[in-house]
Amino acid sequence: MSRAGLVLFCFVFGLAQACEATVAKRFMVAAAHPLAAEAGAEVLKRGGSAMDAAVAVQMMLGLVEPESSGIGGGAFLLYWSQSEKKLRTYDGRETAPAAAKPERFLHDGKPMGFMEAAVGGRSVGVPGVVRMLELAHGRHGRLPWSELFGAAIRTADDGFAPSAKLRAALDGERFLREDPAASRIYYSGARIVNREYADTLRLIARGGAQMLYEGEVAKDIVLAVRTHARPGDLAEDDLRAYRAIEREPVCGPYRGLRLCSMGPPSSGGVAVLQILGLLERSPFARTPPQSAAALHFFAEAGKLAYADRARYLGDPAFVTVPVTRLLSSSYLEKRSKLIGDRAMPLARHQPLLDRGRAGEHRLDDHHDRGGIRQPHHGARLPAQQPAHGFRYHAGRRQRRGAGQAAAQQHGAHDCFPEG
Repeated sequence: MSRAGLVLFCFVFGLAQACEATVAKRFMVAAAHPLAAEAGAEVLKRGGSAMDAAVAVQMMLGLVEPESSGIGGGAFLLYWSQSEKKLRTYDGRETAPAAAKPERFLHDGKPMGFMEAAVGGRSVGVPGVVRMLELAHGRHGRLPWSELFGAAIRTADDGFAPSAKLRAALDGERFLREDPAASRIYYSGARIVNREYADTLRLIARGGAQMLYEGEVAKDIVLAVRTHARPGDLAEDDLRAYRAIEREPVCGPYRGLRLCSMGPPSSGGVAVLQILGLLERSPFARTPPQSAAALHFFAEAGKLAYADRARYLGDPAFVTVPVTRLLSSSYLEKRSKLIGDRAMPLARHQPLLDRGRAGEHRLDDHHDRGGIRQPHHGARLPAQQPAHGFRYHAGRRQRRGAGQAAAQQHGAHDCFPEG
């Protein structure tokens, strides 16, 4: 870890408010919950690497922020290797079951409603985060894998006071109360105790990620998916066959800097670099911060980037994603000329059918409202297969077809360089 001072700022977009800066001389952990940040800091104090801390943070988040994170889901990871002076990126995104078909989220040839598609076993895919963390830890970890789970295990056994965010999510939950196991864990008192989660983490700590993807835990996951009132088709072979992947990062320039992020199948890195490239070619830098003009240029750049996202981004295992051309200076220059003083129309969330592929253009990357709400081994199985705009293949997912009309509305075909 670098001993250089680190400064963390918090901004509230639109309100132009910043929280007090925090300065550290040796290391810093930023996480969505104080207990997760403390778990990571504890690992770093024991001489662990940033990768070691990331494992500890994620295991704690799966406990204290189950509505948004957990070992039943997936993740992307960016890791700066100081020894190599190289950014490494890891793909732990969930994959579709081998039995998935293109018409998975169609009913009588039409797209299902969101909740119909998202709630239940149909939307549960193969979780990837634990395999990904194990892969990255094997390359960048310093402490033994088994020593990174202690804080999360203790907290799961002893209980914790839920945050206001988690309590609000539980109060607004429509399905969780109906399950006896979930009701016992989340609605039995002021503190949440999740000993099943602690036991699962003990298994993973001792035996590695394999304990989640094979054996009794895997059998229980598959049973839960297949016996749900809205069953899915996840199989033990799907879990057994899952592999995390190291991928090349996607990078681009912005105002003299070189910025890098996660490449496909994540669409975020390409979209952010496109937005910045478009803003650099607009009057954005000359507008006052938080002004109407600044927000206008930002919104217009976002529309163009999301149009390309809907039209061209997908899983590189099944789609040729033209990343280099999407980020090329000539393409961004042409696209930037579509940004004027007046706003382009907003993309409509309209259902689309395209050669058997169904979808809606929804700007929602979380998809945490669905899946199987009952906890299994202490972890919820979230809706890992976004029901709108994905074509399914054995083991991977292909995002195509979704948002075609929206993409065309914002000129995704106007000046895309062919060849």
